[in-house]
Amino acid sequence: MLWLRSLVFNLYFWLGTALWSVGLRLVLPFVSRQTLARFVSVYARFILAGLRWICGVRLRVTGAEHLPRSGPALVAAKHQSAYDTLVWLTLLPNACYILKQELLRIPLWGRVVSHTGHIGVDRSAGAGAMRHLLRAGRAAAADGQQMVIFPEGTRSALGERGSYQPGIVALATATGLPVIPVATDSGRCWARRAFLKHPGTITIAVLPPLPVGLPKAQLLTTLEEIIETESARLFKA
Repeated sequence: MLWLRSLVFNLYFWLGTALWSVGLRLVLPFVSRQTLARFVSVYARFILAGLRWICGVRLRVTGAEHLPRSGPALVAAKHQSAYDTLVWLTLLPNACYILKQELLRIPLWGRVVSHTGHIGVDRSAGAGAMRHLLRAGRAAAADGQQMVIFPEGTRSALGERGSYQPGIVALATATGLPVIPVATDSGRCWARRAFLKHPGTITIAVLPPLPVGLPKAQLLTTLEEIIETESARLFKA
């Protein structure tokens, strides 16, 4: 039954994504960025609703009071699953992901994503990539977007710790925004590159924002310790 439910959801996910991509691409020339972003949020809700109905994967959010209801923000989240790339579109009013440049080259979908204000970073571009990130981050903050960055730069397996990258510190310095740490156990139900989707409740733990003005090295080490400690606690719960 687990295999069958996972198969049905994967078909739902890929077919649904293809249809939404075509539809959004067709309306792209006729709507504003804000309207397109709302459509993308509805798409994310559509996918996560299917995951709940078909596979029994539910969501619990703790510390939601630390999330902004409007205005710019900088969210640094643990990344274990493709689930994480969808859920923030439903939790924030104007989410903007910091993502790999390659994702913007996906046919149809990449064009939609780039028009909704998400920031693609070419990690092979060295210092040029960092300059682009900071320019785009300042623009996103000025536009009132809530930036979501995965400080490890990629998905980590449940219970594992990746290497935290300095981009989050540079963004915090450039924008003057406090960093909101987020832990999760999303890999418990939807593991990295896994076909099977296990029923259960995914927890997203939003932790208090870190103080503005921390020294760069201290900010990175404090952020890592807070996120990893809470993620480990969720993993063992």
